Amino acid sequence: MNAVTWDQRERIIALLADASADPDVRAVVVTATGRGFCAGADLRGAPATGERVAGDVARMIRLGAQRFIGAVLDCEKPVIAAVNGTAAGIGAHLALACDLVIAADSARFIEVFVRRGLVPDGGGAYLLPRLIGPQRAKELLFFGDAVGAADAKDLGLVNRIVPAADLEKTAREWAERLAQGPTRALALTKQLVNASLDSDRTTAFAAEAAAQELNMTTRDAQEGVASFVERREARYEGR
Repeated sequence: MNAVTWDQRERIIALLADASADPDVRAVVVTATGRGFCAGADLRGAPATGERVAGDVARMIRLGAQRFIGAVLDCEKPVIAAVNGTAAGIGAHLALACDLVIAADSARFIEVFVRRGLVPDGGGAYLLPRLIGPQRAKELLFFGDAVGAADAKDLGLVNRIVPAADLEKTAREWAERLAQGPTRALALTKQLVNASLDSDRTTAFAAEAAAQELNMTTRDAQEGVASFVERREARYEGR
């Protein structure tokens, strides 16, 4: 069920960082093979530690689950989740941290933490209220019930549902569309939208103006304006 090991987590974080830095990467798709998308964290692969002392758990969460989800939120390229099956615990948060979520009709989302007597980590209590509001977020977090793809779409957790056989094809189509877009403008747009949820209007407007100022120095912005004036399709290079 693709439970995330320590090694896998570090590998994914590194890949997302590489995607941000590589101008030839224009979009990212996060998906999985087999029956599940991600069943949560598999701590069996974590480095061995000695006797636990106060602060160890908080440090583990900061450097582990939170850093993992932060890597998705901070990736400078648009990230699509193609959820092929069950996304539970940190697996659900991995999907929900992505910019767009496509789910197979067999997908399920489960906030399993309460079933284990745990507080949701990996950004669950941060992401869910921003996506669906506090009352619905509490319902999912308090009860830990499985949410099917159709209900997840109704709640606003999923952008589109497709038959399982069409998941890879649809994710690739979306990624190719994004890859042909103005990559730096998309990165700045992602930053603005994510930051707006924690900003007042004055701060958000100032960030918007600064982002547009920065974006206008890119070749893609110049190409976009030129294509409009010349009445032709824009040809973006991601720079």
